[in-house]
Amino acid sequence: MCARVIRADGTVALVDRGYPAETTEAFCDAHVAAFAFFGGVPVSILYDNTRIAVARILGDGQRKRTRVFSELVSHYLFEDRFGRPGKGNDKDKVEGMVGYTRRNFMVPKPQFASFDDLNARLAEQCRKRMNDKLRGHKSTIGDRFVADAARLHPLPVTPYDACDKQSVRVSSLSLVRYHGNDYSVPTAFGHQEVLVRGYVNEVVIACGADVIARHPRSWEKEDYIYDPLHYLALIEQKTNALDHAAPLADWELPEAYIILRRLMEARMGKKGKREFVQVLRLLETFQIGDVEAGVQSALERGTIGFDAVKHLVLCRIERRPPRLDMTVYPYLPKAYVAVTSPSDYMALLSGGGL
Repeated sequence: MCARVIRADGTVALVDRGYPAETTEAFCDAHVAAFAFFGGVPVSILYDNTRIAVARILGDGQRKRTRVFSELVSHYLFEDRFGRPGKGNDKDKVEGMVGYTRRNFMVPKPQFASFDDLNARLAEQCRKRMNDKLRGHKSTIGDRFVADAARLHPLPVTPYDACDKQSVRVSSLSLVRYHGNDYSVPTAFGHQEVLVRGYVNEVVIACGADVIARHPRSWEKEDYIYDPLHYLALIEQKTNALDHAAPLADWELPEAYIILRRLMEARMGKKGKREFVQVLRLLETFQIGDVEAGVQSALERGTIGFDAVKHLVLCRIERRPPRLDMTVYPYLPKAYVAVTSPSDYMALLSGGGL
């Protein structure tokens, strides 16, 4: 839990957010969310001496900021102030407001499906608190904050990119390690240097100017986060790995894909397995709904093959009728239409049977 009390010259207003851990990206994300909540940037913010913000305390009492905190301050142009180490009274009402949050917002212990749901609830509680009147004051916190908010700096056009950046090298298994967890990238980028941007809810991996992978952020330890699509190009060359590759182990495909694979392998053998992988690789380019519809359409027509599925997917996207060359699919039943003789026609007219 990261609780931040932001003070804008005179009035103390509270904004709370919950995070899985107190990390650089959570610290920055909390600032971005707080400034959006207040509708502006405070003139100054008072901090304790967290290592996320302070790289070193110099001999004259000045603080050497961390790179990320320097970026944050430069982006929003506020004044950063720090309390003395070990002097809780320097932080005025900060500690008291953190205690208020715990007693009033976190008791009993809340249960939510996600941190987004928790944060929505905390924001609601903070807005509700704006209607309270503190002892010794005649007006509400919200009314007092209106005057103070007039002194806030305007928000920049673009919010700060609240993430932690690390440059790492892709392993031979097409994995990138970030905070103790391994995230996959396409096999074509093996052994290359990439930039990892770690957000609270997402990990984005880029090579040069191109984003090559996006994954949900895992807060576990020694976890493996795979995207099966990253390994299909390699598996297409080594189709025997289709049933044993770890990145594909938990991949739950729709029933139509399972039927398609069974028919392909029954009719084409090993070539059918490779064509099935090629069908899966369509997901690298097209939407999953379009590919699944193409697979289902191919099953309905009996056109069991990669070329047919791709053609049907393109026809669906381009909204045009399919034109399949049926001579390419020898497994389809052939219909033969004989020439009708005149005697057969006359028998029908006379009511006789053929």
